[in-house]
Amino acid sequence: MDRRDFLAGWAAVTDAVHQAGGRIVSQLWHVGMDRVPGTPPDPEAPAIGPSGIAPGGEQTGRAMTLADIDAVIAAFAAAATAAKEHGFDGIELHAAHGYLIDQFLWARTNRRDDAYGGDLASRIRFAAEIVRACREAVGPDFPIQIRISQWKTSDYQARIAETPQELEAIVVPLADAGVDAFHCSTRRFYQAEFDGSDLNLAGWAKKLTGKPTISVGSVGLDNQFTDVFQGQTSNVAGIENLLDRMERDEFDLVAIGRALLGDPAWAVKILSGRTDELMPFTLAALGTLH
Repeated sequence: MDRRDFLAGWAAVTDAVHQAGGRIVSQLWHVGMDRVPGTPPDPEAPAIGPSGIAPGGEQTGRAMTLADIDAVIAAFAAAATAAKEHGFDGIELHAAHGYLIDQFLWARTNRRDDAYGGDLASRIRFAAEIVRACREAVGPDFPIQIRISQWKTSDYQARIAETPQELEAIVVPLADAGVDAFHCSTRRFYQAEFDGSDLNLAGWAKKLTGKPTISVGSVGLDNQFTDVFQGQTSNVAGIENLLDRMERDEFDLVAIGRALLGDPAWAVKILSGRTDELMPFTLAALGTLH
């Protein structure tokens, strides 16, 4: 598809969302070492990442050169500009789950010995430069949020920050670079991120930066996403714990995934107290467009 046709298609989507009274944010991402070999746009090109190391720890690709890094940063900025020009209300930079930006943050996949690797202050540089480039491209008033996580799709126990101090070394430079909000991906929103506090990842990001945060992870359901692939249904669960945390101002927004896929009227039913009508989430929902 021609790039102009692709962007025109997105403009039609943003128009439709606005006509319905909604807002829409474009999520921008680069999979880095998670790229599947043999896929477009260049089937012969190797996967690239900070050190050519896959999230599993294997050397399966090519380490990015400084020219590669500059090109990717410029591509993110260009994508941010395109998003703004075609009607999106903001952008979200995907820096979670073991994709490229996260690969720079994670010591397992970033073994560089230049300015983009080593300690956390160096490993955060790539992400911060992307944020600054996007901010320069879209101006001061266009919302930029960033999605971060500890866990990876290849390793649920992985951590980029073992302590609040290490998390601070990540989120504060990103806030200083121009991030307006942090979307903090956890597998269970109700689990504490660090010992000694019941704050989750979103709660800590807000405490450390003062920025608005979005919490996500098994909201409104009684099991994890991976359980569904083992044949389990995700049954409806209460949101009392969620409301308690929001009333304590732990975080500002909540992202809903599976619950909305299983029941597109989830938010309406919750707001109107029709919780007895909520539908569970099943694997079949992933193959259905409502």
